[in-house]
Amino acid sequence: MSSSSSSSTPSIPSADEVKTEVVAATKSTLSGLRSLAAGGVGGVCAVLVGHPFDLGYDVGKSLVRSFSPHTSAETPFTIAQISTAGFFSAIPMTLITAPFERVKVLLQIQGQKTLAPGEKPRYANGLDVVRQLYTQGGLKSVFRGSAMTLARDGPGSAAYFATYEYMKRRMTPKDAVTGKPQGELSLSAVTVAGACAGVAMWIPVFPVDTVKSRLQSAEGRPTIGGTVRGLYANGGFRAFFPGFAPAMARAVPANAATFLGVELAHQAMNRMF
Repeated sequence: MSSSSSSSTPSIPSADEVKTEVVAATKSTLSGLRSLAAGGVGGVCAVLVGHPFDLGYDVGKSLVRSFSPHTSAETPFTIAQISTAGFFSAIPMTLITAPFERVKVLLQIQGQKTLAPGEKPRYANGLDVVRQLYTQGGLKSVFRGSAMTLARDGPGSAAYFATYEYMKRRMTPKDAVTGKPQGELSLSAVTVAGACAGVAMWIPVFPVDTVKSRLQSAEGRPTIGGTVRGLYANGGFRAFFPGFAPAMARAVPANAATFLGVELAHQAMNRMF
């Protein structure tokens, strides 16, 4: 009886063993939290830089509604009004995206350069880029390319939101008698609408983006006209569309996933609240 009880009694870990296990678990938890935080920050940065229009879209809609006295809060926007709101959304975000992209372009070009043995890169990091640009030319240098950024993001976001809404309305189930929307749009239809929006955004503004990138990466004091003439002299119209096919191939899944995520988030929030 006593031997049976003895064999079934679990061993109690010592204080040192408990301490070791607690330390290991703490390190594992902290590592997971760091990975989660890093991923979260990366995701937030990607949204801020890659899709800035969303942040100002509500402001754009408010402006459109204020200029449309016959449009109530319950009245759905026309496609033209949605397009206008999309354009307005890009205006305030240019102040953020223009310097961000100036830094990004310079770091990308530096990363493509092969350094000689012992040679150090010109820029240590993004903050160093801003510091050197400001030292060389002040805020004007930091914000170089802002006009071209707005020329890209304004029409681009107008086409982006207008196309998405147009495709949604076309694919939303309708009542056979009244022709009014009936039921919800399927997730597959949302994905298609998002993909179309991404393509519609890039096609008209791709040459503008090319000019913007060249302008922001050039040495000295380049002008928009000089950059355009230089591109055309080097390769004709084809020079304004470098990497067009890969960009379109990337735009389809990226924007399909973006709008799908937005719709799923809206559905989840509606269920919760």
